[in-house]
Amino acid sequence: MTELRDLTCWLTDMDGVLVHGDRPLAGAAELLAKWQETGRRYLVLTNNSVFTPRDLAARLARSGLDVPEKNLWTSAMATATFLTNQSGEKTAFVMGEAGLTTAMHESGFVLTDVDPEYVVRGETRALTFDHITRAIRLINAGSRFIITNPDTHGPDTTGIVPATGAFAAMITAATGKKPYVIGKPNPIMFRTALNRIQAHSESTGMIGDTMTTDIVAGMEAGLTTVLVLTGSTSREDIASYPYRPSVVLESVADLVPLL
Repeated sequence: MTELRDLTCWLTDMDGVLVHGDRPLAGAAELLAKWQETGRRYLVLTNNSVFTPRDLAARLARSGLDVPEKNLWTSAMATATFLTNQSGEKTAFVMGEAGLTTAMHESGFVLTDVDPEYVVRGETRALTFDHITRAIRLINAGSRFIITNPDTHGPDTTGIVPATGAFAAMITAATGKKPYVIGKPNPIMFRTALNRIQAHSESTGMIGDTMTTDIVAGMEAGLTTVLVLTGSTSREDIASYPYRPSVVLESVADLVPLL
């Protein structure tokens, strides 16, 4: 295994690694400062497609973490980047918030419900029966079905709420067509991020708190993986998976002295 201090580039999950909600986690500010001081290239990754990089940078700044917009990579951005390389007509029917529509626009897509090449679903709470019906009819007519992330539910102040994967399952049930998922755990999320910072897998580390997304996708992309126990995974959980992270740490505070 490559020594952690020899890695020149880093990818890191955001929630559960750097922050919990608006609260910074131990060592997060110090880790970001260390990367800046040593000239390491890095990106903060999130499966959240709702917000633009500017929105996320502002959110992190309120938590006391300095992350420039250029160092943020969302599932919406990865989706737009991937489809740019696949698309001929660059037309899409998009169900999502500003993070997704902005990324698609900036990649040159025309957003339309008239014979689009793709139907793209991201996180949104502004979804109507009409949106779902149009998506179903377009997919049945030949549009390709894409979603930004597989999550079926997420947290809310009042409990869990349905997420992209749950609504995608509804569309799949009506069409018989399964979506292609771009965000974690698809290694495409990582490969597009690596291309963004001109990094190579052999010299890049991935920090995450989830075995089923961050760690497995990082492993499949050939990265050195660091699991931190400040999010959704406990040390006892690790044994139940057939794969292992390269390193397990209590938090990113333990990573800083190793760099």
